[in-house]
Amino acid sequence: MRTTTKQLLASAAVAASGALMVAAPASAQSSGASTYRAELQALNGSGGSGTATLTLNGDQATITETVSGLASTLPASLKGGPYPHVQHIHIDGQGVCPTTAADANNDGVLSTTEGGPSYGPIGTSLTTSGDTSAAAGLSLNVAPTGSTFSYSRTITLDAKSLAAVTSGKGVVVVHGLDPAKLPKAGLSPSDLVPALPLAATSPALCGTLVASTQMGQMPSGAPQTGGGSTSGTREVGTFVAGGGLVAAAAIALGLRKRAARTA
Repeated sequence: MRTTTKQLLASAAVAASGALMVAAPASAQSSGASTYRAELQALNGSGGSGTATLTLNGDQATITETVSGLASTLPASLKGGPYPHVQHIHIDGQGVCPTTAADANNDGVLSTTEGGPSYGPIGTSLTTSGDTSAAAGLSLNVAPTGSTFSYSRTITLDAKSLAAVTSGKGVVVVHGLDPAKLPKAGLSPSDLVPALPLAATSPALCGTLVASTQMGQMPSGAPQTGGGSTSGTREVGTFVAGGGLVAAAAIALGLRKRAARTA
C-alpha cells in the first residue's frame, strides 16, 4: 500500500513527541532538590516513635515530622500543662544514635551529654517559630508539645548543619521523657538546665537522616540528583529533544519537496 504524505507527516510528529517524552524525566530531575529521611526510634524507654523527612534545595530545608507515644503532660511539680519536646538536628558527632552502653554513670538514664559523642552537639533547632540556631535549643515555648504531634517548617540550614546532613551525619533528636517511666535519677537535676529534672532534657527519640532514592531515578550509570550537579542530565534531555525535533523537521521538509515534484 502506498504511504501518503499525510501519513508520513503524522509519523514524524509522533517521533518528535516521543523524543520530548524521553527528555521529560531529565527535566523533572533538574530542580536540584534532595530528600533525607530519619526513622525515629525510642531512647530511654520512651515508648515513642516517629519519622522525619528533610527536603533540601540549596540551603533551604523543609522538615516534616510525625511523632507519637511521647510524654503528654508535664509533672505537677512543673505546673503541668502540655509537655514541650525540644528537638534538633545534631551534628559533628559520629552520626549515629547512642545505645544504653553510653549511660556512663549507670544511673539508668541516658542524658543528652552522655549521648553527645554519638550524635554531637546541636546544629539546628527544630522550633515551631523564630530562631532555629543552637541558641534556641532549650526554648520550651517554641517546642512542639504533647504525646503526638506533626511538625512542618522550611528553614535555612547553616553551613555546618548542611554539611552534616549531606554527608549522612545529621541526626534528629527529640527530647523530653516521662519521669514516671524512669528510675529516680529522672528527677535529679538536668545536665543541661539544673532547674529542670533530668527527664525533661534527656533524649526520647533519635534517628539519622539518610538520603532517599528519588522517584523517577535515571537508570544505573546516569547522573544522580541526590546531591550532585544535574547539568549533565539537563544537557542530555535538551540534546534528545532537539534531535527529535530536528529529525521531524527534516522529514517534513523532504516530504513537502517530494510532494511539490510529484504535483
